[in-house]
Amino acid sequence: MRKSVLVVCSVLLFGSALLAQNKIDTKWHCSKEAALQKMDVGDMAEHSYALAQGTCSATAADKDFEEKSGAFTEFRDLKKTGMTNHGRFLVTMGNGDKVYYNYSGSAPADTKKPASNKWTLDSGTGKLKGGKGSGACSGMMNADGSSDWHCTGTYTSGK
Repeated sequence: MRKSVLVVCSVLLFGSALLAQNKIDTKWHCSKEAALQKMDVGDMAEHSYALAQGTCSATAADKDFEEKSGAFTEFRDLKKTGMTNHGRFLVTMGNGDKVYYNYSGSAPADTKKPASNKWTLDSGTGKLKGGKGSGACSGMMNADGSSDWHCTGTYTSGK
């Protein structure tokens, strides 16, 4: 009986450690998008759809989750009052592993006010293969078309 209790306790202890949530806390600087295709919708003044692609560099990241660079592809719904977007963000870690995020967010028309998004980590490569996570980012647009973001959340590694 003692051995059974010890085995069960060991499995629960190590199993919960494997499922532990790890922290993500990264600051990003994103250059002005490298590609932007914008189309007027025609249903109201100042309403358009856009596809955008660009790159970002991590300016600060946790040592335990060292994100280095990223590339985004997103769809934007632009209106006079602001923008909503959704897209995919592909990140390269310091060790070369990849992380794949989906996100959706919004921004006011006034670029001096913060934008925000929510994201999910869907998978990755290496130690992050099968990883899952979620969190949020807040960001500000810069006069040159670049943006700065602070993203936080949690993840579980896949392995």
